[in-house]
Amino acid sequence: MRGRAVRRPIVVVGAGIVGLATAYTLLHERPGTPLIVLDKEREVAYHQTGHNSGVIHSGVYYRPGSLKAQLCRDGRARLLEYLAERRIPHRICGKVIVATRPSELEPLSELGRRAKANGVPNARFLSEEELHELEPEVAAGRALHVPGTGIVDYPAVARSLASDVVALGGEVRTRRGVERVELTPAGVGVTTPEETIEGSFLVNAAGLQADRVARLAGLEPPCRIVPFRGEHYVLSPRAGALVRGLVYPVPDPEMPFLGVHLTPRIDGSVEAGPNAVLALAREAYRKGDLDLSDLGTSLIYPGFFHMARRYWRPSISEGLRSLSKGLFLADLRRLVPGLELADLVGWGAGVRAQALGPGGELFDDFLLVDAPRALHVLNAPSPAATSALAIAEQLVRRIPSRSE
Repeated sequence: MRGRAVRRPIVVVGAGIVGLATAYTLLHERPGTPLIVLDKEREVAYHQTGHNSGVIHSGVYYRPGSLKAQLCRDGRARLLEYLAERRIPHRICGKVIVATRPSELEPLSELGRRAKANGVPNARFLSEEELHELEPEVAAGRALHVPGTGIVDYPAVARSLASDVVALGGEVRTRRGVERVELTPAGVGVTTPEETIEGSFLVNAAGLQADRVARLAGLEPPCRIVPFRGEHYVLSPRAGALVRGLVYPVPDPEMPFLGVHLTPRIDGSVEAGPNAVLALAREAYRKGDLDLSDLGTSLIYPGFFHMARRYWRPSISEGLRSLSKGLFLADLRRLVPGLELADLVGWGAGVRAQALGPGGELFDDFLLVDAPRALHVLNAPSPAATSALAIAEQLVRRIPSRSE
């Protein structure tokens, strides 16, 4: 009697929060599906998920109708449900976005319009007196209050998702860097130094390495990942007590970064930053980190020249702030004048996987690309952590329901 054919697993590359949320969602919706998550690091959430600021975003910044606007709203709701079910500590502490210069008043008004269009609950403008009552140490003439913004430990969320994946019958294999991907008539072969997995479908959620994994799978992606290091300080306990919630400046509408801001963390500390400087390696968490291959890949890409020509002024500003603690403090004091140099104590950094187009365009929205027997997440910057469970639903809908 002929035995039943063994079903090939779906292979998810990347054990950050997007990859793990996709694996969890697929197994939750399709019980019994064979699935393996691969990651080259020794633990989950090692890169972007493990180095972000822990903010639960509400959706105020994003262009109405964009994937970010839709998936941030939906993802936030799903995330809060998940946190409650798993009893993962989090706090809804609210955020103020403050205008400290006359030139910022119109961009702040635009953020108010976006908040309304995106259905951000209870977002409203504050007078100077109302702001002072909410945040006594913050200096600004006008502010947008977003009370639904919160904070959480995203690595803890990722570890919980990984446990759920295993409990639902999937596997999470760390220390498994992908070296080769081969499309076959029956599916996809994924080779690591330890093994070759004969899978049915590939989900590429490799973050900083996503464009490289895409090329391994035979796709010429419409972008190149260029790494930007976001550097931050930790405030002294005295300075941390000066803010009650999150305090943000009005961002430059021409840039995909939000400017240095003040973020309470779930552990009780307060983070100041980040800035955004070109990283000399895709995993450059220290200022001296350099990978000549990574750097060369960025510099020879045509889009890099166009980006540098377009954004040279803010690039110089960000670079100087990276070199000067005093300049970093000066930007922070626009928000909270009571901060002092001695208040900037700890230092840390994360690296953002920024998708850059050949014409120098910085991709702002999420970029999800279908390919033969594969799905590629080629741009998933903030608010990807907030949106992860909603991004996962989008991806799962596009994965074939049955592959033998």
